[in-house]
Amino acid sequence: MKKAVFFDIDGTLWDDNMQVPQSTKTAIRALRRNGTYAFICSGRSRAAIQAKELLSDIGFDGILAACGTYVEYRGDVVFERTLSSEELRELTECFQRQNKPLILEGKHCLYADMEDFGGNAYILNLKESLGDGFQSFTAHAGGYDANKATAYFDGGDLEQVKRELTEKFDLIFHTSRVFEIVPKGFSKASGIAWICKYLHVAQEDTYAFGDSINDVEMLSHAGHGIAMGNATDVAKAAADYVTADLLKDGIKKGLEHFALI
Repeated sequence: MKKAVFFDIDGTLWDDNMQVPQSTKTAIRALRRNGTYAFICSGRSRAAIQAKELLSDIGFDGILAACGTYVEYRGDVVFERTLSSEELRELTECFQRQNKPLILEGKHCLYADMEDFGGNAYILNLKESLGDGFQSFTAHAGGYDANKATAYFDGGDLEQVKRELTEKFDLIFHTSRVFEIVPKGFSKASGIAWICKYLHVAQEDTYAFGDSINDVEMLSHAGHGIAMGNATDVAKAAADYVTADLLKDGIKKGLEHFALI
């Protein structure tokens, strides 16, 4: 039976400056030469996964994006869960009542209004890197193609937002005010389960590398969950093994520990 390894992006494959260690590139190439599947498994939507440093410099068998709501295998979209018009209406109206900004994230575009986010460095970087893939939230009202959302919620009635959304959505809090909004029941773990069924890979033959809160379900679900040395405490607690920091050859050492390379 073939094995499959799943890699988070931010804090796992690359650092805050979007730099991928050479040891990571070399290790994943070797992994695939050995006949093991290698997948990106990210909270980012497909539109936000474009970097040459990830796609052509390394090479992956596929991409699991937007917390399991989008699955791509060797260039083909094999599964996608988009937000319905009713879900989008409920979500956007909830945030409009709170007068808070929202980023809708899809396979082709991210939708946000820059003026709502001030000088947020992450949003500025997205706009610059995505070009036409970063579209106006207001201009596309009612015409979004999105898999999930991210909220930057400073002030306002957060408890009311939770009451309105948690019946249909799962909220993944990175901080007390920054959280992802994903259709109920979807996660990186659900994406892994889907592609493994599609490819007939047994759960015990899966490995996952991650570092943060939205990796917890993935690390717990995989046959072997591996937290980066720079991971949050909650990610480390969910993992079976903690490797070195990403900048200290963490991916290479983790793959070597499990004799995958």
